[in-house]
Amino acid sequence: MPLEDEIFRFLEDSTERMIELQRMLCAVPAIAPESGGQGEWEKAIVLKGFLQEQGLGKIRQLDAPDTRVPQGRRPNLILDYPGETDAASLWIMTHMDVVPPGEVKRWQADPYELQVKEGRLFGRGVEDNQQGLVSSVFALLALGHQGIRPASGVKLLFVADEETGSDYGIKYLLKHHAGLFAEGDCVLVPDAGSSDGTMIEIAEKSILWLKFRITGKQCHASLPHLGINAFVAGSDLVLKLYGLNQVFAEQDHLFTPPVSTFSPTKKEANVPNINTIPGEDVFYLDCRVLPSLKNQVVLDKIQEIVAETRNRYGVSIDMEIIQNEWSPPTSGDAPLVASLKRAICTVYGVEGKTVGIGGGTVGAHLRKKGIDTVVWARLDSTAHMPNEYCLIENMVGDAKVMARIMLG
Repeated sequence: MPLEDEIFRFLEDSTERMIELQRMLCAVPAIAPESGGQGEWEKAIVLKGFLQEQGLGKIRQLDAPDTRVPQGRRPNLILDYPGETDAASLWIMTHMDVVPPGEVKRWQADPYELQVKEGRLFGRGVEDNQQGLVSSVFALLALGHQGIRPASGVKLLFVADEETGSDYGIKYLLKHHAGLFAEGDCVLVPDAGSSDGTMIEIAEKSILWLKFRITGKQCHASLPHLGINAFVAGSDLVLKLYGLNQVFAEQDHLFTPPVSTFSPTKKEANVPNINTIPGEDVFYLDCRVLPSLKNQVVLDKIQEIVAETRNRYGVSIDMEIIQNEWSPPTSGDAPLVASLKRAICTVYGVEGKTVGIGGGTVGAHLRKKGIDTVVWARLDSTAHMPNEYCLIENMVGDAKVMARIMLG
């Protein structure tokens, strides 16, 4: 039997073991302290124990200090599987933390007790991100079972804190363990995708979140000439900022929509009564900027608009940057992209297509460090929903894709 077929057969025969690992992980809530949880420690113990039993390679644990959790630390695990050479490694990065179940009454069963029904696994975290986690582990087990050493090493990275910002996960590792990734390393992040497996995310729009506070002069609404209406000035500013959609109209059809977007969103309450002219107005702007357009160029234009509004209405305007994230795209010609396309075609019989997205992922942190990073999985996208599920065929199929990539 050809090697690839033997590996695929091993994975198919391992379906029940994959389900059992899902059951073990699902039973241990790994919720961030921001969401009322105690972090990933107990789940990391379960996962580390399973990995040690398999004897695949060296396991490292890099903890991020966090006084809010009982252990005072948030765990990040790395499993090193050596290759034939010291060439650049393939990393597969998944996260151990999950979001809370939300309204438990909307679940058909206990969110932390795995349910198997009609080819699906139900439970909190089974798709986000345990499908990718379990697939990566068993893909590597398939190689180990055959005694295969790939040309370059494979490293499985299981991080903390993806759901609440990654300060104790990948961002901590990149800051405090600068030599973790070597030149030429590439990373697959199986944490987003499409139901047919064709979507290969290689780029993200930059994120720019801004808060505006307009200060005028409060007065009685029957005597508006005695005040300065901050709400009016703020409303004019909102419309001008919304007009940035026409100012920065360049297109990149890697993305949907193919343009930068500028959306006024949150609005804070001003005065509680009808007959008072508000002296303060506060709102927020969500900008998703194409990578080819620098955020600073956008900020410079916004400062011009703010100055015009300030002078026209006689108000003061404070602008606060809430988030300012930019990362370069991974090239569509990167070796990992080509390898992934071949594997997707082999396993699922479809053609992978590179795309960019407007939302942010952990991939951006890696790309900013010059690491080729691709986000891909075959998912039904039930993350964060009640009755979250993962298709068993996706879990097994994605493991085949990962094993195919590991073979080179």
